[in-house]
Amino acid sequence: MNKRLSISLILILLLIAGRESAKGQLIKRAQVGFRFLENPVGAEVIGRGMVGVATTRNSNGIFWNPGLLGWIQSDVDLSLNNTQGIADINMNSAAAAVTLRGIGVIGVSLLVMDYGEFYGTRRANNEQGYEETGMFSPKAYAVGMAFSQKVSDRFSYGVHLKYARQDLGSAWVAPTGSSLGDPNLTVAQRGYAQNALAADVGAYYDFQYNGIKFGATLQNISREVRYESEPFPLPFAVSFGATVEPLRFFVDDQTNPLVLSFESRHPRDFDEKLKLGAEYHLVETVIARIGYSTNYDERGLSAGLGIRYEVAGFPLRADYAYQAFGLFGAVHHLSIGISY
Repeated sequence: MNKRLSISLILILLLIAGRESAKGQLIKRAQVGFRFLENPVGAEVIGRGMVGVATTRNSNGIFWNPGLLGWIQSDVDLSLNNTQGIADINMNSAAAAVTLRGIGVIGVSLLVMDYGEFYGTRRANNEQGYEETGMFSPKAYAVGMAFSQKVSDRFSYGVHLKYARQDLGSAWVAPTGSSLGDPNLTVAQRGYAQNALAADVGAYYDFQYNGIKFGATLQNISREVRYESEPFPLPFAVSFGATVEPLRFFVDDQTNPLVLSFESRHPRDFDEKLKLGAEYHLVETVIARIGYSTNYDERGLSAGLGIRYEVAGFPLRADYAYQAFGLFGAVHHLSIGISY
């Protein structure tokens, strides 16, 4: 018990220290890179307002709080996710978790961005002032592996290690010369691709009282990377989340639970973001969700629907989420999962 208590205290102190460190740093507005790493994953989570740090107890939890993986009860859990984003920018992701009895849970993750194709141009000394250089398609992906352990019937922790790569294509640069008309002007094509290692650390605690649960995580802990002269960090953030089932204070009936959730996110380069969510379970098969996120430029209201069904002994789940995106319209999310 002393060992478990020590691990719990160390993780809690680490999370608090990370938050204080983030608060004490010089705030840089919109100065982090590899932004795709903070894209929300999973229709289940997005439908309830992107609240996932204390709520996602399946393999998709690897993207929100690796400490949640320790609560997976099946031997194998698999999740597949698709996001149809704005301007034909889409995202696909997958997660899998395998339970090692008596040891913990191992998880793997994959996130791939699809930015589509762009027309490339460069400045030229002609009537148009530019010339075309062909089509190009930026690429970004991240793969990871996680380990989580349920230390007691209340507490778990987890670590998620990731390798991320971002390729912005190539650009034409001028090593010599001061203008397009300079006879000493030379041009060369230079590629802009970078990779980085990052880590997420998370913890989760179940108070075992009326659905009150707490989660905390540090995301994207990494070194800085650079493309040219100025280095930039990955989108480091500290998040805290909690849930409660308010109806259980009055009626001890868990047949159709109402779950309210709250999350506070503290990114390195922006002010605190608050997220609120609610979901209601109908006859253990259909789940209705709604949520709202504050302090985002475009994101705000979201809603979703989930279905839980068992086929040939395999529990299946399917989730859809709609997210309003301001001037850009809406973003649609779809997730499917299976346990064995």
